[in-house]
Amino acid sequence: MGEYYITVTTTLSIGVAISRSHLDNQPREVEQVPVASRDVDTIFAIDAGTTGVRTLAINLRGDVVDVAYRPLTQYFPSPGWVEHDGNEIIRLVIETLEEAAQRAEARGEKVVSIGITNQRETTIAFDKSTGQPLARAIVWQDRRTADVCDDLRRRGVEPLIRSTTGLVLDPYFSATKMSWLLQLGVGNGVESLGLCTIDSWVLWNLTGGPAGGVFATDPSNASRTMLFDLSSGTWSEELTSLFGVPHHALASIVPSSGRIGLTSASVVPRLGQVAISSIIGDQQGALFGQACYEAGMAKATYGTGSFVLQNIGTTLPEPADGLTTSVAWQLGPQAPLTYALEGSAFVAGAAIQWLRDELQIIATSQDLEPLARCVDSADGVMVVPAFTGLGSPWFDPRARGTITGLSRGSGKAQIARATIEALSYQVTAMVDQMVNSAAQALSTLRVDGGASAMSMLCQLQADQLGVVVERPASLETTALGAATLAALGEGLMDPFAKATTPWAAESRFTPSSDLATARAGYEQWLQAVERSRGLNFED
Repeated sequence: MGEYYITVTTTLSIGVAISRSHLDNQPREVEQVPVASRDVDTIFAIDAGTTGVRTLAINLRGDVVDVAYRPLTQYFPSPGWVEHDGNEIIRLVIETLEEAAQRAEARGEKVVSIGITNQRETTIAFDKSTGQPLARAIVWQDRRTADVCDDLRRRGVEPLIRSTTGLVLDPYFSATKMSWLLQLGVGNGVESLGLCTIDSWVLWNLTGGPAGGVFATDPSNASRTMLFDLSSGTWSEELTSLFGVPHHALASIVPSSGRIGLTSASVVPRLGQVAISSIIGDQQGALFGQACYEAGMAKATYGTGSFVLQNIGTTLPEPADGLTTSVAWQLGPQAPLTYALEGSAFVAGAAIQWLRDELQIIATSQDLEPLARCVDSADGVMVVPAFTGLGSPWFDPRARGTITGLSRGSGKAQIARATIEALSYQVTAMVDQMVNSAAQALSTLRVDGGASAMSMLCQLQADQLGVVVERPASLETTALGAATLAALGEGLMDPFAKATTPWAAESRFTPSSDLATARAGYEQWLQAVERSRGLNFED
């Protein structure tokens, strides 16, 4: 069968399609990569994300064959609070699985394995005897436990947390969310209490729930809870005691790749019993999906937030200032943990949603880049999208979003361009911190996530970092990582062999020669960041 090309349509994490065939002003160097023919066997990747739930059908060559999607309701009960309905998450998982299974059956494809990927730090409490959530899930973006973190910092426990978990003391992570729920009385008297991240909630429900469901997580998710000991690969007795989290309420820890359980035929009748063979946090899934298998390789994801991960191998390093260390993956029960250095910005694609829904500067998300290209510069306008505080390398939960540098001539185009620039500046700050910490310069950065479909963003990133930016043929790298790990766990694929790796570049953006000019705007943005940190309206 001859090679052929397709127009790639990707979906932002906020649920808006962008067709790459309509993007103008192509980068300086573009390489088109042919898409291989499809296989009959199909892997399903369940992506339980922040703003929606998807089931993707991916063949053994890495092609995304089909996507079933449902948006997820966001609850904002108080300023800084973000919640999800656990029952809604499961309902959407089952609906998308049923829809994708029906279409796979119509195409004559066999679903041979399932991988789960998920928003990571989001925390849910439930009763394993009834299967019912005991409260709404507290989302990773939620900042309600900032005071708890401040109190722990005053008590001098941050060095212990830092050295044990590789994380910083921040409301972002799961431990303070669990502690907050327990102190509120959630789960009191419930002997079958479950406290977990969304991967465990999905797995437990799909494998039968109260009727014998598997309650497990993998090291990539466990390492984002602030309860996981990076050196031992187990839950930390000292930290579970510190946060008052009972061990029996936590999920078992299993490898990221390998058979974990079977779907229950009563839960998803059309699917029947299919092996669930991988669990991976969404950002680590993207790192694997970007084929960053070797130490030193890095990727940046522009999703609801922005996340930069660098594979740092199997030797656990000392904590790096302004960054976190997590488990990237574990490829089997006898395999060592592979670690990742990570930077996190809490708002990226969510800023585009804000321009669309609240400011109504754009009608649809795909309008942003054409509007921004109407001007040659932002004319001094700077956007700091710290709507839920600042992430790496500042980790300031009390910072607030700002737009500075406005003049009478500032308009929609300048704000649009300044927002795109802000997305690139956030990643530049994280990469700079990684390079300074590891003393190892990057030669290439691989990008994914819905916003990376904007060539302007990719070119700005290449110019600011002075490195080649590679955009893959499929931006569904998170799901691809989960599917590849599931295929690996069932012995269906060897992603490490060059001939069979599912990753391929679609575009490469080479940096301009004028690094100083590109960096000048970044330095001005850093000044705007400092202003955003002085705006504390809670005191």
